[in-house]
Amino acid sequence: MAILDKHAILEKNVTLLAIFAFLVVTIGGIVQIAPLFWLENTIEDVEGMRPYSPLELAGRDIYVREGCYVCHSQMVRPMRDEVERYGHYSLAAESKYDHPFQWGSKRTGPDLARVGGRYSDAWHVDHLRNPQAVVPESVMPKYGFLEERMIDGEHIGDLLRTHSLVGVPYTDEMIENARADFNAQIDPDGDTEGLLSRYPKAQVRNFDSRPGISETDALIAYLQMLGTLVDFSTFTPVASR
Repeated sequence: MAILDKHAILEKNVTLLAIFAFLVVTIGGIVQIAPLFWLENTIEDVEGMRPYSPLELAGRDIYVREGCYVCHSQMVRPMRDEVERYGHYSLAAESKYDHPFQWGSKRTGPDLARVGGRYSDAWHVDHLRNPQAVVPESVMPKYGFLEERMIDGEHIGDLLRTHSLVGVPYTDEMIENARADFNAQIDPDGDTEGLLSRYPKAQVRNFDSRPGISETDALIAYLQMLGTLVDFSTFTPVASR
């Protein structure tokens, strides 16, 4: 009862309550943050990870702009049911070039961290046009209008340059060739040698099978890349020390 009586003093005194709340938050923050300064690494390097190609990055911006993250997370948690459904649990390294990252806890639709290669391009086109045609119970709105919105990549070099300012390792060569790489990824008959040397495993094809480069092309290029860069058959977790 004595402890409860003293606690009542805090509840009735706004100044004391604020001081003790600040102390509790400060101690909790130190306990969580301080150990990071003694770890050799907080995000381990994983073979295969690279910055997004210009077309993938444009698609990611569309994904964020349209609010896809509101219903779809990109974080497979290390629990049996999630791993069996979606694949290997997500690694921090897979999101190290994301600004902002697409983690989350709200899932109206499935997690998309491993969606790359699970469905054909045609399936994605149909799904964006009319989600209920392929998933009858879906509550996802229609995004067929993205096919009519064409993009030319005029400012894609500026986008890469902006991301490089916040730590994404885009080189001067990548930025200089950004528009050429943007156009090359949609053209299987084009010169893709430079693109593939700068962005290994970049998928080259006309994603929506229509002339020109549409927002649908960019969005599908981004979706088809998710979860495909890391070879988990050779991945070995490294314990932080």
